[in-house]
Amino acid sequence: MSIRRAVVAGQFYPASSEEIEEMLNHFNRVLQEGIRDKKILETSTRAVIVPHAGYVFSGFTANIAYRLLKNSDINRIVVIGPSHRVYLAGSSVGEHDLFETPFGDIPVDKVLATEIIKRFGLGFIPEAHREHSTEVQMPFIKKYLPDARVVEMVYGDENPKNLARIIEWLLEDPHTGVVISTDLSHYYDIEKAKVLDAICIEAVNELDPAILHRGCEACGKIGVEAILIAVKGMGMKPMLLDYRTSADASGDKSQVVGYMSVAFI
Repeated sequence: MSIRRAVVAGQFYPASSEEIEEMLNHFNRVLQEGIRDKKILETSTRAVIVPHAGYVFSGFTANIAYRLLKNSDINRIVVIGPSHRVYLAGSSVGEHDLFETPFGDIPVDKVLATEIIKRFGLGFIPEAHREHSTEVQMPFIKKYLPDARVVEMVYGDENPKNLARIIEWLLEDPHTGVVISTDLSHYYDIEKAKVLDAICIEAVNELDPAILHRGCEACGKIGVEAILIAVKGMGMKPMLLDYRTSADASGDKSQVVGYMSVAFI
């Protein structure tokens, strides 16, 4: 049996389920105390954008999106993230049987993975699947949607329109969810970061991919552009859930990374 091993546990997120549970409980306490309109937490979504940094920095932002994702009637989730370590011409779909997490293994939806590969002419490039942008999402999924199956997709030099067709096809199934993984700007001072990140946020709020090309420096910009194309065609609307930078956790405003989470409803 093929297992997609967790390769960044103990680095980007704790290696023990108890420590992750502690962090998520903390995020949820802060959220409950700070959110003005608690009805937002009752919102249901099947498509989200989430960050993929260490949980200390971006976990709060991602956690909100998963709180909403669990309100939906989905039983499988396709997690789509950019490749940071391996050059890819196109996209790779994981064909493992299980995905390892500290909360226990998640079954991979092999039937769906095979269908995506055949329908859209993709392949499985194993070395691309040692990727943190997708892996950091899996403990959230196992925690909030414990019975869901997953498919991991990693993209490189990909046409956003190709990815958009896949996302739109996936979302036609009311029991399938899509997670787009991206961080925003990297290592600018906080004022510059906020200017660049505002471009990404404007593009999402306006469902206008063209705005992304006016200065958005999201590492997963291809995935963001793809989901904007897909959801606009399906009549879905964006809801910005959270925006912050690494400075909120570290206090260092000289070199920050930006994070946002978005739900499409």
